[in-house]
Amino acid sequence: MTAIGQILLLIGGIFLFLGSLGLVRMPDVYNRLQTGTKASTLGAMSIGLSAIFLLPGAAGKAVLFVIFIVLANPIASNTLGRSAYLSGVKLADESVSDEWGAQDEEGKK
Repeated sequence: MTAIGQILLLIGGIFLFLGSLGLVRMPDVYNRLQTGTKASTLGAMSIGLSAIFLLPGAAGKAVLFVIFIVLANPIASNTLGRSAYLSGVKLADESVSDEWGAQDEEGKK
């Protein structure tokens, strides 16, 4: 059981590292939100699951933590992205699609 917990802990650390690397490398706020949210959700979930194996007494708290992360991270990311878009933050030149802009254009017609 300890080996499974340690493997999950390592996987979680790798995901969190890659997420932080994505925050530095991505060109605009929208891409940074995507990489940061996906990687931090998977990394935190793996670390929470590792706590179940490494600290069996804290299993209930770890399950609640994982459920909270699964629910809160995507909602917070969507809210931040939508508010950035409505505030007028521009997409990077490398971005190829603006789905919200297309929806706004249809609504104005």
